[in-house]
Amino acid sequence: MTYEIKSDIHTHTMFSRHAYSTIAENVAAARAAGLELLGSADHFSCMLFPEQHIRNFQYFVNQTVWPRVWDGVVLLRAAEVDIVSLEGGLFGQDIACPASITGRPYKQDKSLFERVTSNLDYLVASVHDTRFTEDVSGAQTTGMYIRALEQPKVLVLGHTGRSGVPFDVDEVLTVAKERHKLIEVNEHSLEGDHKGDTHDACRRIAERCAELGVGISVSSDAHIASDIGKYPQVSAMLEEIHFPRELIMNRDRASMLTALADAGICDLRNLVAREG
Repeated sequence: MTYEIKSDIHTHTMFSRHAYSTIAENVAAARAAGLELLGSADHFSCMLFPEQHIRNFQYFVNQTVWPRVWDGVVLLRAAEVDIVSLEGGLFGQDIACPASITGRPYKQDKSLFERVTSNLDYLVASVHDTRFTEDVSGAQTTGMYIRALEQPKVLVLGHTGRSGVPFDVDEVLTVAKERHKLIEVNEHSLEGDHKGDTHDACRRIAERCAELGVGISVSSDAHIASDIGKYPQVSAMLEEIHFPRELIMNRDRASMLTALADAGICDLRNLVAREG
């Protein structure tokens, strides 16, 4: 089976600081690759700045200026947010945000997380710094992923096969299915996998997704425009295990927007009609 995947929902721009393309370059690359939909999901993480202030993250806040459809590509606003605690807490949820980018005090108390993500369409939740998961039980890390999935704006669990955090796959996938959330199979994770451990982990997760009927997102995790929409290693792996095409929820624009709506995160299905 050959897969045609026309959406890429986990990509990065220069804002992520270790990525190298602008949003305009990424959109152009998506169009050149024949994609119908692009999701821009830069890092929302302590990795970016030593000071956690909304001024540093206004790139997210102002994404309402982006056109919904840019050169024929539907453009979604997202972030890859770090999971930072065994309670499934996300970066910024425990950081106060009392003042705006101009220094004017807000009238309502909200966290940095709430301020930064309020205008975003969805979140990819990933573990990057694994130190808080060391020397804990599998039940605790399983609970961590489950509680992250239960966060209202989280659509995708990012690169679980690469993080190196052990968890009960079936328990997490069961919750993902119940909540119509997605498990990511990530091309970038396989690119530097010289020992094969990540490939084996991703394959096991993908096989269980197929057996349990859990939707996945196939993502480039591109950090440069030329990688957008390219998934050669993931596609080969999915072909080997005969993964059901209908469970690849970003296979086209309509399926991706339906997945967002089914998860109760946002309903942008009118964009299909507009561009259909």
